[in-house]
Amino acid sequence: MWLKRWRRERVLKRAAVDDALWRAVLERYPFLAVLSGEERDRLRRWAVLFLHEKSVHGASGLEMTEEMRLTIAAQACLLILNLDLDYFRGWVEVIVYADEFVPEYEYTDEDGVVHRTREPMAGESWLQGPVILSWADTVRAGGMDGVNVVIHEFAHKIDMLNGDANGFPPLHDDMSRSAWSNAFGAAYGDFCARVDRREYTAIDPYAAESPAEFFAVMSEAFFEIPDVTGREYPEVYRQLAQFYRQDPAGRLTGRTARA
Repeated sequence: MWLKRWRRERVLKRAAVDDALWRAVLERYPFLAVLSGEERDRLRRWAVLFLHEKSVHGASGLEMTEEMRLTIAAQACLLILNLDLDYFRGWVEVIVYADEFVPEYEYTDEDGVVHRTREPMAGESWLQGPVILSWADTVRAGGMDGVNVVIHEFAHKIDMLNGDANGFPPLHDDMSRSAWSNAFGAAYGDFCARVDRREYTAIDPYAAESPAEFFAVMSEAFFEIPDVTGREYPEVYRQLAQFYRQDPAGRLTGRTARA
């Protein structure tokens, strides 16, 4: 443990991040702009360490700038602001395309028939593999609509610490597995029913795809539109607040009070 701390402090002492560039990245996204001074400093440390440990590079000719890397790192590290970089352990690569990418998948159905699919994607996370992002969708985040591809894919990475993503990340020792299951199970069932009825939902309907996607989408909503998340699914909000050890709704309330 002491060796890891020593190495991290060594990296931080040698790292150089332009102050103006860092402020610009934070102010571009409302969910980062509301962070306190102490939180901003901590997020900066995590972002520096993240960029030291992970290779963030462009694909298909996309040239990455320092601002682009910081933009991804800042949003990703918001999830671990009060946790640890070890939540992103076991992989080293972030691949960034200019826009949506179209991977090809092959699978065999129950009758033994092989199918190939090609579907445009804004992001993807591989178990013990890279995170893949669309830069167009990454930079588009911050509209406070609850859609954030970076938060979504890195929430999957945290979920995968237990193996395949299933909407049940490794909980802290002071958290209840049954409370998590009850909160998410009830909310997921309700949300799927609303989507099946074609009811409008302020939370991205993609959350109804699976428990894993529900956790990732609810993580997006938790940070971007916490007031909506807390109002529609208060028990899920409470569980996410315990897990991420953050209260985004409280940050927004504090900012409104200061204003």
